[in-house]
Amino acid sequence: MVNVVFLHPDLGIGGAERAVIDAALSLKSRNHVVHFVTAHHDKSHCFQETKDGSLDVTAVGDWLPRSIMGKCHALCAYLRMIYAAVYLVFFSSLQYDIVFCDQISACIPVLKFSKARILFYCHFPDMLLTKRKGALKRLYRAPIDWLEEKTTGMADCVLVNSRFTAGIFKETFTSLVRTTPEVLYPIPDFSALDKQAPPPTGDLLPQNASTIFLSINRYERKKNLSLAIDALACLKEANGKRLNSIHLVMAGGYDERVVENREYYLELKQRADDAGIAENVTFIRSFSDAQKRTLLHNCSCLLYTPDREHFGIVPIEAMYLKCPVIAVKSGGPLETVGHETTGFLCKQNDEEFASAMMQFIKNKDLHTKMGEAGRSRVLELFSFEAFTNQLEGVVKKLSAQGPRQTLTLSLMWTMAFVCVLGLLLVYILF
Repeated sequence: MVNVVFLHPDLGIGGAERAVIDAALSLKSRNHVVHFVTAHHDKSHCFQETKDGSLDVTAVGDWLPRSIMGKCHALCAYLRMIYAAVYLVFFSSLQYDIVFCDQISACIPVLKFSKARILFYCHFPDMLLTKRKGALKRLYRAPIDWLEEKTTGMADCVLVNSRFTAGIFKETFTSLVRTTPEVLYPIPDFSALDKQAPPPTGDLLPQNASTIFLSINRYERKKNLSLAIDALACLKEANGKRLNSIHLVMAGGYDERVVENREYYLELKQRADDAGIAENVTFIRSFSDAQKRTLLHNCSCLLYTPDREHFGIVPIEAMYLKCPVIAVKSGGPLETVGHETTGFLCKQNDEEFASAMMQFIKNKDLHTKMGEAGRSRVLELFSFEAFTNQLEGVVKKLSAQGPRQTLTLSLMWTMAFVCVLGLLLVYILF
């Protein structure tokens, strides 16, 4: 039995959160002891397992700001994660052999003050998730990017979510030549997906549509959700009034606290209105697991629009429930979606998406054929058993190395100084 603490920035609703929750559940199924420490946990906006007692959660440091006057989101996220690590190492009574942290590596120097082994899960390099328009932004990001690369290399083991991300890891962190990340594919929560789907209601799905397309993703611009709306507009423009019974459901994770969620939701509604397809689009802001099952069971096809998505769990969930997938031909979907077998991989433009969507309108049997193939693909490549075996193997290998040696006092203070100096430089330069 191994004691594992999961250190995560914000236990909300998203792909990263789902991945670490599944990792915790898989280890717990093998009788390992797991516990979450996080900077934020809102029981009205989180996955069921973190609020029903399935997983123990400790939230600390939520009083720290998420931004400074609407700016410095990365800096504040780093500070919140470091604070949570300080709590774990110096003030908590938790017993742990391994710390599984993800998203933000800046906390690793603090974790090294303990004797635990450190496992870092890199969903995607953080430095690639932001644009650097202007000299001021580049100055702001420079010490953060440096800190991310150096601290990532301090982990005892690094996992990534796909072969695509492994390649990006090597291209981005050029100094980490001795670090070879292992690929651990995220998996859907099969137990939740296996539950019976409630019957569709009018506020969730239109009752008179002959073909329903579905988009599931957070209301964030990087998720490229406008592509789904543009593709539907292109489809309707090319085929006229006979497609009035075609509908698109835009279901997305939504947090009222996040400005981008609010802004992008309104932008998408306006885009549909401007294209003259507002009556053909239903917007759903956040949804339950039961509603997601209903959507996937009753839609003809999933539209997955992010470009260069590092993995993407939603296409696997869709295929498991026999819902074909049309996805952008890049990133994770290249490893998960079988082109012309379980769906279609398209270039990032509305015409190609519209052409693939038309296949499901013309051929009603395609949904069943590709749906069956998708289910078989998921069971073969992305099973809970395979995921658990691989993760447990990594955890046992780290545990077998024994407790790490206590850092010398001088090294401890040097590491602490470097971290604090880097963060102060970020604040001063900005």
